[in-house]
Amino acid sequence: MKNIIVIVVISLVLAGGIGGYFYWQHAQPQPEPALVQAPPPPAPPNPEVHQVLEEPKASPSLPTLADSDKFMLDALTGLINNQSLVSLFYTDRIIHNIVATVDNLPGRQAPESVMPVEPVSGTFITAGAADDLTISPKNTARYAPYVKIATATDPKKLVELYVQLYPLFQQAYEKLGYPKKYFNDRLIVVLDNLLAAPNIKEPVRLVQPKVYYQYADPDLEERSIGQRILMRTGSKNEAIVKAWLHEIRQELILHMHDKKIVSAG
Repeated sequence: MKNIIVIVVISLVLAGGIGGYFYWQHAQPQPEPALVQAPPPPAPPNPEVHQVLEEPKASPSLPTLADSDKFMLDALTGLINNQSLVSLFYTDRIIHNIVATVDNLPGRQAPESVMPVEPVSGTFITAGAADDLTISPKNTARYAPYVKIATATDPKKLVELYVQLYPLFQQAYEKLGYPKKYFNDRLIVVLDNLLAAPNIKEPVRLVQPKVYYQYADPDLEERSIGQRILMRTGSKNEAIVKAWLHEIRQELILHMHDKKIVSAG
């Protein structure tokens, strides 16, 4: 679980401001009028609302998804402007792994096999005895490089970059098995889920029923994997990341409008 904070911050460095600028969406064809003698047709389904970004004035020339890794690394370098932080990224299947991990954040687990970045260094640090175990204040320092990415990345520029790259993220999302879904809808869910993480107060008590540590508070332990790891970084880091995510969401809203799509049924 220690690796997920990297994704909470870094994946959202790229994907936190992500929204789509076009969706190839089309309303479903309307049914033919019923004959006078026929019974009335069933009520139409409620339309699904998709969060759509405005299409940019000029579409950028993008590589294919399969050839996008160098493009992504160059974009990251320009955005973060810190090579030591950029070097935390793996150089293979960057977009695919970001999309897969972001998709997992509201759930209970996020597999390490799709992590786009290196894991947090060191081991999880606790304090106290077994019957009074807490997260050590020293543990927060392990997450400093990843939180630094958030503080060093301008939300407005991040959103602008993602608007340009959205077609690649949408393709990756469809390849995960969502051919009729939109990554931006999922992203809004992820952002709202992370922003809803409780504001923890130290010391945070833990239990260790088996191998892994768990929150002693059942309410905290039942939270999503994204929220649990965000809380584990410590109250100060959590506040910094949540404030940054809120700014990203606000920038995203400036470019976004709702679009209602009637699903076939």
